[in-house]
Amino acid sequence: MSELLLLGISHKTAPVALRERVALPEQRAREFLRAAVSDAEVHEAVAISTCNRTEVYVVVGDAVEAETAVLGQLARQAGIRPTELAEAIYSVRNCDAARHLYRVTAGLESMIVGEAEVQGQVRRAYELALEVGTTGPLSNRVFGAALATGKRVRSETAVSEGTASVPSVAVEAAQEAIGDLSARRAVILGTGEMGEQCAEALARHGVEPVFIANRRRDRALAMAERYGGRVAGLDDMPRELGHADIVLASTASPHAIVGVDELATVMDERAGRPLLLIDIAVPRDVDPVCSELPGVTLYDIDDLQGVVARNLKVRRAEARRAEKIIEEEIQRFATWLGSLEALPTVAALRTHGNDVVESVLAENEGRWESLSPRDRERVRAVARAVMSRLLHEPTLRMKRTGDASAHGRMQLARELFGLDDVPEAPEESADAPAEVRELRGRPPR
Repeated sequence: MSELLLLGISHKTAPVALRERVALPEQRAREFLRAAVSDAEVHEAVAISTCNRTEVYVVVGDAVEAETAVLGQLARQAGIRPTELAEAIYSVRNCDAARHLYRVTAGLESMIVGEAEVQGQVRRAYELALEVGTTGPLSNRVFGAALATGKRVRSETAVSEGTASVPSVAVEAAQEAIGDLSARRAVILGTGEMGEQCAEALARHGVEPVFIANRRRDRALAMAERYGGRVAGLDDMPRELGHADIVLASTASPHAIVGVDELATVMDERAGRPLLLIDIAVPRDVDPVCSELPGVTLYDIDDLQGVVARNLKVRRAEARRAEKIIEEEIQRFATWLGSLEALPTVAALRTHGNDVVESVLAENEGRWESLSPRDRERVRAVARAVMSRLLHEPTLRMKRTGDASAHGRMQLARELFGLDDVPEAPEESADAPAEVRELRGRPPR
């Protein structure tokens, strides 16, 4: 039978220096997903990669072999040894993996508890896997349910009300570092969702930033019109950094775009005027060696933990309410998972019992020379009756799929009776979550 397996690292287990190496930007994620399902033990795969985590959800046959294969693939694309990565990796299976995904989608595993951005990040990760063609019945179900759970948490609790985002925390950190921001000059590197949130947070402090844009100039112009400020090209970056007090970096570049040599030249021209850079991108936009330059203060996303800790205290009560919702939804998933496995497991158990009966009868065939054909059939019938009665109660218990322990019962039965060749679950039916049906019906972007 297939299992759901999660391998991941996050801000809780690994520093940004490791997370940025394991990160899976879109093109790398496509390649990784294709490589993952090329392994014989990996049937489905979805990869989530944000500034705080990279997680791979795979549906596997042999979980041990698949874990080794996926870990090796993650390590190879990161250019590090599997043993080095293994120290920071967490690995969970089945309902525990689903529970973690639900918590991630609801914002409970985020650096900023309740953040809304992660719901969209999980959705986009799932859409990408749909487009690449690496999803299937189990991953479709768990991601559809996770997205629905995230929506439910946000509609039924206040865990996201007034919640900060990583960009707003970055701006708060800037205010703590240099005081009133209204008279300061700010530069934003990146015009994606994070860049826009940086602009929105700065606008609340009366700051009109300079947007550094290269390929997405139209979006930068729209953001400048919405939040004030102006747009400059990447070639203008040294000049703009020369005038700035604050730099907020949040591009999707796989490599640093602010190097130490370039910034050293800028700082020489600033005549001792300090510069604060807050880099919330993963991989990082600013070479960490820049922090050694005189006059430069550089924060990366892990340096924002102090501001985040205050945010956590005001949301603990709502987070507890959210966790109750997640447990309710996990019960649904576990019941569904158990129902998929019940009939194939019961059938395999009965087949196993019949095989044992036939094997024992064949082994004792030579001892029954004096038995008539009719008596032989009676012995066979008695043996089958004993087998049937012995398996009756286990069969009834396995068919009770109305509770969350059904999946565990199926696993235990397969292990106890050595049922290694239980058929796969059937294809996804029309009663799949609405999120899945909606996403699967959407054409690739």
